Amino acid sequence: MTGGPLAIVLLTIVSLGGWLFSEQALAWVYPEHRDISILAVQNLDPARRAIFDDLWREARLTHEQRLCEQGTDVEQGLKPACIDWAALAAIAGDHSCSSQDMTGIVLESKWILAVAAVAAKLKVDLGRIEVLPPIEQLPGDQNPIVDFHRQIESETARAARINSLRAADLGLQRADREYVTRAQSNNAHFLLARPHSDISPEEYGELALRAGSDINAMGVWEWYHLRALQKATRLAKDRLTPEERQALARSMLFDEGFALHFLEDIFSAGHIAGTWGNSAQRKGTHDVYNESGLEVFLWLKNRKSIVVMGDAHMRQEDAERTAVAIRTSLEQVLDTAAGRPRAVDMPYTPAAPIESDAFDVCRNDTLKQEPEGLRAPPQARQLAVEVLKWTPMPGLGPGLGAMPRFRSEIGRFVGLAGMIDGRSASSGFAGSEGGGVIGGLDLSARVGMGLEGVLDDSGDGLIFLAVGLRADTSSSNQYSSQGGSLTAAIPSHTGISTRVRMPFFLIPGDLLLLSPLHFIAPDRYLQMAVTASNGGLIPWQSGWATPIGRFQFVLGRELGVTLFGLDGSDRLFVPSATPDGSGQLVGYKSLYFDMPVLEYRPFRRFSTNQSATLLMQLFTGVTVPYSTTVVLPVGGPGADLSPVWSVGLRLILDWRYYP
Repeated sequence: MTGGPLAIVLLTIVSLGGWLFSEQALAWVYPEHRDISILAVQNLDPARRAIFDDLWREARLTHEQRLCEQGTDVEQGLKPACIDWAALAAIAGDHSCSSQDMTGIVLESKWILAVAAVAAKLKVDLGRIEVLPPIEQLPGDQNPIVDFHRQIESETARAARINSLRAADLGLQRADREYVTRAQSNNAHFLLARPHSDISPEEYGELALRAGSDINAMGVWEWYHLRALQKATRLAKDRLTPEERQALARSMLFDEGFALHFLEDIFSAGHIAGTWGNSAQRKGTHDVYNESGLEVFLWLKNRKSIVVMGDAHMRQEDAERTAVAIRTSLEQVLDTAAGRPRAVDMPYTPAAPIESDAFDVCRNDTLKQEPEGLRAPPQARQLAVEVLKWTPMPGLGPGLGAMPRFRSEIGRFVGLAGMIDGRSASSGFAGSEGGGVIGGLDLSARVGMGLEGVLDDSGDGLIFLAVGLRADTSSSNQYSSQGGSLTAAIPSHTGISTRVRMPFFLIPGDLLLLSPLHFIAPDRYLQMAVTASNGGLIPWQSGWATPIGRFQFVLGRELGVTLFGLDGSDRLFVPSATPDGSGQLVGYKSLYFDMPVLEYRPFRRFSTNQSATLLMQLFTGVTVPYSTTVVLPVGGPGADLSPVWSVGLRLILDWRYYP
């Protein structure tokens, strides 16, 4: 293969690290979003609950088969037959890019019920897993047995969560083919960092929605919440036909459901802290705080600090706290739609369209100017602050007082890898010596692209090229104990080693072979790269987490090739085929191919820009001799050497530096 296809694969992998990170960073998982929305509706007072139920009944008219009878269908099993209102906050953003997009998907798509089924299973799986502190946060104890037990509990819970998310991600990707590639905007699910410590909630709310501001969770919530409020004023004041009222009620509830996804995201620890920096910093910071929790203050004055958790780690108190803000936002819409007076009333907005709003959060990096006639009046700002005060204050931007930042293994790296291995060979080069054992050492330099954990912790988008030196011992099977390495069935030798690792979609190397697709159908090629990085079309190569480390089937992802005898110094004694023969001294060169089959990673450590990983690999290989010449006797007949197959184990220390 030429450098061109490989460069295309590298470019695609880079793009995954650049903006595809957002898939991993979509905050609360589907069942968590839905549970928060259910709790918010359940906590409505009776009068507002009646208004909500009436509006939902109107909204589902002509769509009774797809929209559940109850807006919060708490009796749904593992195979939902309909979509309730509470699910809209889960579908928004992650499975749709706008309220208009979500409306079409919910009402017309064939796959959204499959997504709901995957989410229902994930809810059950996560419900069995206790939220425990990471090992690094566990307090020490005088009793080492107690310490060990705590560590096993923590690692068991973490492994179970990773595997549950792995199964869910694979299921969601199969159901929703755009699940990963949909989100091209990295920040829509994150809070804007505070520019300074004394910013007021009013100033922050205005900054978040200002035209030209980076797209952000607060701004997207304000945008869509404002659309829902504007439509609610028409429901309260306009004379509408039954059909118009049904359509307006539906688009209002869908706009609010879309908005609430991003309001819920605001309470996820990783989305409070991971608001600035490059993709690797945002993801690393996001992942650490989601798992370890974060102490925050609400915008409310004189409030004590609270600890919030993040994606897939939601506790009951996290859901209840988030539901307060969700309920407050929903109450504003319900009161406005019913014409109920509030301390601050939303002005009548006759220009509000009947259709769901189409602002695309996946393809807009900044917030747009609101359309004429739909711009936020002062009352809308006041209503936004009424909700904002119940939300956490985001961290400060770069500078003094900023939260500690972390980095994930995303991006270009250079590194060193040391390997020690032992393998069992099928025979010697002459083919009649029986099996033996060979030891080997390899030291190589690597350059590559890290993409590990972009989709989830079971994914592996690692790609690298390596060049180094390898030395093999002579095999344990020998023709004679007198000749040392020369009479071994496979003599000791050194050579230049090369190694390449790359994910594949269906068969090894297919991303290279199909690289022209990058120019013909780039979105399709990117989807293939995503699937390859997450285990392939048949996801048999996704990692499997356990309390003692991570296992992964990797056959076809990595190939090592070592060139032995390039300097012409390799010699082999080949005994005579007859008892009275004298044998031959043969010069030769050889190629050694090896492919890892199963990989085990007991631990991994990562600092701000360096990683150290210990790996064990079960591998298979074949050594192919070529360019044979008979050295002695001069002019003797040519020697016929055979390939040697082997299987072995290796231990690898992999160090990387991410500039």
